[in-house]
Amino acid sequence: MDIILLTAASDDVGKRLDLYISQNTDYSRNSVQILLDNGDISVNDKTVTKSYKLKENDVVQITMHPPKETEIVPENIPLDIYYEDEHLLVVNKPKGMVVHPANGNESGTLVNALMYHCKDSLSGINGEIRPGIVHRIDKDTSGLLVVAKNDIAHEHLARQFKEHSINRVYNAIVYGNVKNDEGDIDRPIGRHKTDRNKFCVTPVNSKNAFTHYKVLEKLNGFTLIEARLKTGRTHQIRVHMQSIGHPLAGDPVYGPQKVIRELDGQALHAGVIGFIHPVKNEYMEFSSPWCDQFKKFYNKVKLK
Repeated sequence: MDIILLTAASDDVGKRLDLYISQNTDYSRNSVQILLDNGDISVNDKTVTKSYKLKENDVVQITMHPPKETEIVPENIPLDIYYEDEHLLVVNKPKGMVVHPANGNESGTLVNALMYHCKDSLSGINGEIRPGIVHRIDKDTSGLLVVAKNDIAHEHLARQFKEHSINRVYNAIVYGNVKNDEGDIDRPIGRHKTDRNKFCVTPVNSKNAFTHYKVLEKLNGFTLIEARLKTGRTHQIRVHMQSIGHPLAGDPVYGPQKVIRELDGQALHAGVIGFIHPVKNEYMEFSSPWCDQFKKFYNKVKLK
């Protein structure tokens, strides 16, 4: 493990942290964001965000970890492909499948399947662990993902996500009777201070997060909602709905202690994705049906 130390000079005052680091190292601003997310960058021994404005004599510390030996094995796992051309594909991820390899999930992931299906035709922007992956959904969330086959497509799609122009619509079944027909949840989300695997609504070391929800149907003890994302924070819908007193059914992390096991995780489905094709410059939109667990639970709690 190596440490890079940078000291801000007088002409660096007021610069954004990510810009300053990218100007003084070989890291891109995207790489800086990843390092910040991993807790590998601090200023004066304190955690900050990429938009932190530098002061004179600020000491920026970057911790560099040695690269891990990785070898993603292509696996012949069937893919539910909704669209594919030479630039991208849209795939319907099943509930229970992890998007990319990580500790404890080195095989059986969407990336393993994509490596087999696409061979060498995947964007390399997110590195060897996440080839082609522009965005993610949780393991136990089912639904649609767009995957980039080359770097040009990846950059174009990533820009749309950054500008919040991607149309993403989710369905969820939440606890209780959601009284308002629709509403906006505009609350910042950050990592939980004691449980690093959880996120929460907090003003501390957080990022803005915006979710619009709409009630689709009142159920027996639950509510079926539609959620539209303007931002894409980790666990955003799960955290936001919990924050207004309506956690997702089946959620083992943010729901009640007694988990609804038959759902095999939160009742959340990424049912619609729409975007501008990076080369054709045409709007494309796709939709997919609920997974079996979602459908069965809905039928069980549907008002007669």
